[in-house]
Amino acid sequence: QVQLVESGGGLVQPGGSLRLSCVASGFTFSSYAMSWYRQAPGKERELVAIITKSSVRRNYADSVKGRFTISRDNAKNTVFLQMNSLIPEDTAVYYCSADRRDVGGPVYWGQGTQVTVSP
Repeated sequence: QVQLVESGGGLVQPGGSLRLSCVASGFTFSSYAMSWYRQAPGKERELVAIITKSSVRRNYADSVKGRFTISRDNAKNTVFLQMNSLIPEDTAVYYCSADRRDVGGPVYWGQGTQVTVSP
């Protein structure tokens, strides 16, 4: 069965850092672009970052550009999100997804990991 399992979330102070991981199984990881989304209470789900199959292209939401870095290790079926200089507005549940261009977005989702940025 397909699984995407996120980890690394938690409670951090403003200015702190977290590194999220998403381990995939049950499909050919290297054939998919991967994305991170987030959703805060009462808000729509927001695309945070995308990385293509071989890491040739990376794209970020304007709100996180310069602070977050997406990367992947195809040998380990894992995608990462390094989050630096965190601010309270980054508080959300963060979701990993596997994307297909022919579908136009995610086809598989993880269950999410909570990130809370607060004093």
